[in-house]
Amino acid sequence: MISEAALEALKGFVPSENIRLRERMSEHTTFRIGGEADCFIELENKEQLLKVQKYLTAIEEPFFILGNGSNLLVSDEGYRGVILQIGRKMSQIRVEGSRMIAGAGALLSQVAKAALAHGLTGLEFACGIPGTVGGGVVMNAGAYGGEMSQVVTEVTVTSRDGEVLLLDNESMEFGYRTSTIKNHPFVVTEVAFELEGGDRQLIQEKMEDLAARRREKQPLEYPSAGSTFKRPEGYFAGELIMKAGLRGFQIGGARVSDKHCGFVVNTGRATAADVKDVVDEIRERVKDIFHVELQPEIVFLGRF
Repeated sequence: MISEAALEALKGFVPSENIRLRERMSEHTTFRIGGEADCFIELENKEQLLKVQKYLTAIEEPFFILGNGSNLLVSDEGYRGVILQIGRKMSQIRVEGSRMIAGAGALLSQVAKAALAHGLTGLEFACGIPGTVGGGVVMNAGAYGGEMSQVVTEVTVTSRDGEVLLLDNESMEFGYRTSTIKNHPFVVTEVAFELEGGDRQLIQEKMEDLAARRREKQPLEYPSAGSTFKRPEGYFAGELIMKAGLRGFQIGGARVSDKHCGFVVNTGRATAADVKDVVDEIRERVKDIFHVELQPEIVFLGRF
């Protein structure tokens, strides 16, 4: 549990109404699963982030950066540390010609809609991804042939010692579901995109087509973290899981989706332990049958 002295110090950096104790993380993940975090702080700007993370680093208090919680499974025991959320209060979007600059807390669906409103093409793929811009850049989010690396030109990040850095596309070292930020303790605060002018009607039609394809193929009616596993080279994770006979496999309230085997869903009463057990069974079964090591896309936070 965070000390009273640390809590008072944090109130000097962030308005007290933005700080909550024993916050249920099930309210902050798309899985709708997770125990309590010792302390939860909703950040409003880069200056607050710089001060808070520098202080927490100095006192060696564990902390975790949260966006929309769309790729996250929090332990049933919760998180013993501080959750720093970069969300709606850091979600400003501005457009300068073909250039769009978005706060890390903006939802990817919001930036896709903003691009549409300004007749800019290139972000249609992001219209149905439930994460934030910051999280999307960290993992090089993508769908239907598009990904962040294709449109991101600059990423503003902060380091744990309070330094602000500007990384260009090359410095980001984008790869399949990864970037340089995966290997460095940086926090994304702002992202610049370079897009192209396009026909609003065609952009709208493409977004509607992608949305229809998602509704048809993905189990959007259940809470989940999206695709559970990264795509193994030469295979499709969902196909391997299906061929392993795991369609509909269930432990507790966690189930391999009948609609798309690449998704583990919360049927309404799943615990984090249930999800982890299903993930472990999938990995073991697929490895035994196909000799393929599936790697989770999900971030596991807390004790499992």
